[in-house]
Amino acid sequence: MQVSFACTDHGLKAPRSSEPNKQNTSSPNTASAARARFRTVALIARSLGSFTHRHHISLKESTGKLTGMKYRNLGKSGLRVSCLGLGTWVTFGGQISDEVAEQLMTIAYENGVNLFDTAEVYSAGKAEIILGNIIKKKCLRRSSLVITTKLYWGGKAETERGLSRKHIIEGLKGSLQRLQLEYVDVVFANRPDSNTPMEEIVRAMTHIINHGMSMYWGTSRWSAMEIMEAYSVARQFNLIPPVCEQAEYHLFQRDKVEMQLPELYHKIGVGVVSWSPLACGIITGKYENGIPESSRASLKSYQWLKEKILSEDGRKQQAKLKELTHIAEKLSCTLPQLAIAWCLRNEGVSSVLLGTSNPAQLTENLGAIQVLPKITAHVASDIDKILGNRPQSKKDYHH
Repeated sequence: MQVSFACTDHGLKAPRSSEPNKQNTSSPNTASAARARFRTVALIARSLGSFTHRHHISLKESTGKLTGMKYRNLGKSGLRVSCLGLGTWVTFGGQISDEVAEQLMTIAYENGVNLFDTAEVYSAGKAEIILGNIIKKKCLRRSSLVITTKLYWGGKAETERGLSRKHIIEGLKGSLQRLQLEYVDVVFANRPDSNTPMEEIVRAMTHIINHGMSMYWGTSRWSAMEIMEAYSVARQFNLIPPVCEQAEYHLFQRDKVEMQLPELYHKIGVGVVSWSPLACGIITGKYENGIPESSRASLKSYQWLKEKILSEDGRKQQAKLKELTHIAEKLSCTLPQLAIAWCLRNEGVSSVLLGTSNPAQLTENLGAIQVLPKITAHVASDIDKILGNRPQSKKDYHH
């Protein structure tokens, strides 16, 4: 907020007398009062200016011109999101400290990231609390952020999970309380709920948008058929349809995003916010020689990931990654940067969520934007040859 005051000599003069026979001069008392008013106004202006300066702390303004960040529409809605977003799964309130979480968000914001994704289930609600605390502490302008959350697993009680009207409304109220926000920009229905009629889900999402609790709604881990059903229900009853789907997408997981969702993007405008671009760390190359002790796959809760890496398919993937490293070297980038930039090539992908656990890793991953122009059709073809898993679609949906 800027406050400016136009002060002229005219403003400091005493008012002219309306009596024609009296001398038209300013009395000392009147002039002193005018100067006192001016000093008071000046003091207020200075104090407001000082407050404004402190309000934004030391965060740099995040614009594409300064950072190189690219912005895309979320699906075919008018919402502009950074092509790289920051996810809070397994990190905020989990693997990292609150201080590191603040560092990550600061780095992301100062590099042009405006999309920050969380969920009511992440670290049992702690991720939302930490994200909200950082926004408040850093005094980030709410209008410069795109905050998204997901609903489904809210608590242990039968009514605290699923996508009933009750849980969608109560669950989002709980998320807003933890985030310390009046609204989120997008709320996602996290996985379809076979126990709830689609009409109820769409009506509940329309309700929270109409009541200012969210700007848009989307789906997460839904099939193309389920998304199409939601869209059809919305059109039938004049309700609000979803604008995007959150889907897993990386070098080894391609079918859904490259075959099923492009049709929805072109027909009904549903875009993609993709997650796990590095396949839970598999694509970083750190598992080439086994499972490092400090890695995620070494944790007991990630036994499934360890088994996946050590399986026959896992060993084949590591061999392919070794070949892809040579392409990355030719492009003067790292393997993670290549993998993230590859995800960004898909025209239906609005944003790729990064799930990093340390500042150096995040800075490296953000560098994928500079790699994107280097992935020409020829380079993409070489990558496809190494992977050998390109879906057989009727049309190539890449740039």
